[in-house]
Amino acid sequence: MSQESQTIKTTRGQVVHTPAGEGQTLWVMGDTYTIKATEKDTNGALSLIEASVPPGEGPPPHWHAREDEAYYLLSGSLEVLGDDRTFMAHAGDFVFIPRGTRHRFKNVGLHTARLLFLFTPGGFEGYFTKIGHPAKPGELPPPLTEADVQRSADAAPEYGVHVTWDDSALHV
Repeated sequence: MSQESQTIKTTRGQVVHTPAGEGQTLWVMGDTYTIKATEKDTNGALSLIEASVPPGEGPPPHWHAREDEAYYLLSGSLEVLGDDRTFMAHAGDFVFIPRGTRHRFKNVGLHTARLLFLFTPGGFEGYFTKIGHPAKPGELPPPLTEADVQRSADAAPEYGVHVTWDDSALHV
């Protein structure tokens, strides 16, 4: 058994239910993320986050040392980079990104995209809680600042995130 799989704890009988409209909601680098399931909720198995990504937004190219990542698009479309391949993902599409794979998504459309993120094993939601701001109902996310970018860069090593900032292969 690998070291990573040994860190996942399982117990019987624990059911996690996060009703619609509930979960910790954060503004993260221009997006809105609602944490639906945490590492703690799932005994380390996974993290699940619902995201709203406005036009023009999305993270820079990066890769995760510890987690696999998956997206399921609920609405809208996103331009996705996976290694050196760029493609469009649309509502109903599923994207899986193995750990160690350079990736990013960007909303190049006119409407907000909604998606679910799944990270396995769990724990990556801690990165978002560390760099995000509590969202306020009825308000838009604040403009991105240098302090936000610096906070993200400072937290990245703790969560095994490696930002590449290379924009050369990002356009369809």
